[in-house]
Amino acid sequence: MAIGERIHFFRTMRGMTQKYLGMALGFPEKSADVRLAQYENSSRTPKADVTAALAQVLDVSPKALDVPDIDSYVGLMHTLFTLEDRYGLEVCECEDEVHLRVHIHKERDAAELHRMLTAWGEVAAKLKAGEITQEEYDRWRYRYPEFDTTQRWAKVPSQELSDMLVDEFIKKKE
Repeated sequence: MAIGERIHFFRTMRGMTQKYLGMALGFPEKSADVRLAQYENSSRTPKADVTAALAQVLDVSPKALDVPDIDSYVGLMHTLFTLEDRYGLEVCECEDEVHLRVHIHKERDAAELHRMLTAWGEVAAKLKAGEITQEEYDRWRYRYPEFDTTQRWAKVPSQELSDMLVDEFIKKKE
């Protein structure tokens, strides 16, 4: 989720108008809403000092507004928080272990994420059962969704399917 989407999310969660938030940041009343609209639609990106001020007014960490950096633990946590907001990800504890789950009825895109994670789980189970190799598992993950055999959400066909269609086309042409 881009910074503009995060600003919009937290602003509406706090019940603030664009004009109110812009004025709280010190923008002139005449242009406060326009400036916030530009940030929210990503036609402008706030500089670090404005991001810090936005975070203060919205009562969030500046990291909650940034595009998360998953190479740090704090960035990873904010990524997970964003997934909670957007997809209904929930943290729960079961038998002294922490788990993440998708509550499929909580958010608009949760059901789709649930289906995708289910496909991943099926492939991981095949690896665990010895039905596929680590190399096949890694190929599935790193080329996703190309090698997802369910093809429920792949936007492009797998290479094998593409090759088969080309071969059939050539055969019919001859």
